[in-house]
Amino acid sequence: MGKDVTNILVCGVGGQGVILASDVMADTFLEAGYDVKKSEVHGMAQRGGAVVSHVRYGQKVYSPLIRMGEVDYLFSTEKLEVLRWMEYCTPSTVVITDTVQINPPAVNLGEMEYPTDIDDFLKGNFEKVYTVDATEIAKELGNARAANVVLLGVLSKLLGIEEALWKKCLLERLPKKLHELNLQAFEKGRLAV
Repeated sequence: MGKDVTNILVCGVGGQGVILASDVMADTFLEAGYDVKKSEVHGMAQRGGAVVSHVRYGQKVYSPLIRMGEVDYLFSTEKLEVLRWMEYCTPSTVVITDTVQINPPAVNLGEMEYPTDIDDFLKGNFEKVYTVDATEIAKELGNARAANVVLLGVLSKLLGIEEALWKKCLLERLPKKLHELNLQAFEKGRLAV
């Protein structure tokens, strides 16, 4: 994006593979020869709470944390989570998000309603939005938990880093029995762009 460092904010809900996705990103950027810094916050992840990871790469990266207003790519495994991290973004932030809706506890308790206009909001506030039915694609492949890898495929196509590096780093993080499924999910994500 014309800068020395590229900033990717990875967010979602516990159990969606946010940390795995950010680990694969960091590994791939390292393999590609970049300096990489990563930070993550799990919070109440095991109870379906928010999870966020900052991934930064470039020639020289000094801090693992992304400052507000400096996110280049917002990678979200759940649409509502994009809204939570808006202050870190600008209109030029590229948003990659799943269409899946996971109700936060306040919605489940009837204290609030899940916003119905998120898609319009995203289109009105960001120049580039990639909304992908990642969970549905992953379900069709046999495992909804591969949705994060579908989104990784989307990101990989946008960043222009060699596809083989992404696949190598992805497979190194997964048990062998999940390799074929996740390679298919990754490829489906690349085709979605």
